[in-house]
Amino acid sequence: MHFSVLGQTKAQLENQRKKYKSEIAQLNRLLSTEVKKEKNALEYLNDINQKIDVRNKLINTINLEAKLLLNAISKNETKLNKLNKNLEVLKADYAEMIYKSYKSKSQQSRAMFLLSSQNFYQAYKRLEYMKQYTKFRKKQGEEIEVQKQVIEKLNDSLLYQKKVKDTLVLVEKNQKKEIESDKKKQESLIATIKKKEGKYKRELRKKVKEDKIIAARIDKIIKEEIAKANRIARAKNKDKKTVSKTNTKFILSPEAKALAAKFEQNKGKLPWPVNEGLIVRRFGVQPHPIFPGITISSPGVHFATSEGSDAKAIFDGEVLNVLVGSGGTKNVMIRHGSYITSYNNLESAYVKKGDPIATGQKIGSIFKDKVKNKTILIFVLFKNTTRLNPASWMAKK
Repeated sequence: MHFSVLGQTKAQLENQRKKYKSEIAQLNRLLSTEVKKEKNALEYLNDINQKIDVRNKLINTINLEAKLLLNAISKNETKLNKLNKNLEVLKADYAEMIYKSYKSKSQQSRAMFLLSSQNFYQAYKRLEYMKQYTKFRKKQGEEIEVQKQVIEKLNDSLLYQKKVKDTLVLVEKNQKKEIESDKKKQESLIATIKKKEGKYKRELRKKVKEDKIIAARIDKIIKEEIAKANRIARAKNKDKKTVSKTNTKFILSPEAKALAAKFEQNKGKLPWPVNEGLIVRRFGVQPHPIFPGITISSPGVHFATSEGSDAKAIFDGEVLNVLVGSGGTKNVMIRHGSYITSYNNLESAYVKKGDPIATGQKIGSIFKDKVKNKTILIFVLFKNTTRLNPASWMAKK
């Protein structure tokens, strides 16, 4: 953590703080704010855990930012003390000069000083000295004025930095209060869940099983689509020996190869499939946050977004298929050469199989679960039949 403080600039920490504040605002807007039904307890607990996690990250960032500000304030105060000492010395020298000048200020004294010279050369030197002395007095007066302005600016900077630090401390206190409130809800929910642990575990295992069935069905459909596309490719190619007979990889035309290469070049820069949203479940196998021994397998990334939102294509391509789930929700699959993007949990689809697709094109409205009170898009990425982590391919937000 010590090296993290040294490695991060004030601007980086400020941007990080703004990001977490924005994420908290999104969490409050897009996720559940109350348990409407008992069976939503696990879902709501997961939302609370996510809110606590982001609030802790925000507090940590605020602490780092406050440390950086305290360090800057300390350095500025040292600089201010040094400037004040320099100013006192300048003032003392100037006062002494003014006093001496006052004692010999009359024109008669100056004239006598020149006339009492033993020769012309001495008189010339004395005249030059008088000119230099006058110039020095003026310069010292200007230096005092400059030092005063520097000190005034530094004072203003210190006051501003102290106000910023006080504001950060206040934000931190408010976030800690929110965490305490969330933790009370968390404890209450955990107690409720523990009373009916067996029931929740059964429901959870059932959901895990259903997810596996859906994932297997999608895998099967993708293999069928690859086989179908490859049959067409083989039929178009007269020299059958040069065409692979595999059905686990797309046979690519020169155009499809170019599209796949372009897709790969944009790794880490691809847009999100939603205009506004946050990731509520990540890719891969994860331990359940409450029940040890139970794992959740996510084939892709789950985005929570606002009601009425549309899913958008992340890259140019062609609609490979539009699937309809058991609950009536739709899944639009778009092919990008050897890559496939899957947009699942749609209320309706705006496209059909074979349609050409452009980056950013709206492809369907996202379904809102009235029971969970959430609008979730399940976004999955494949290379041929292999699932990839979409988060590695999308731009960071």
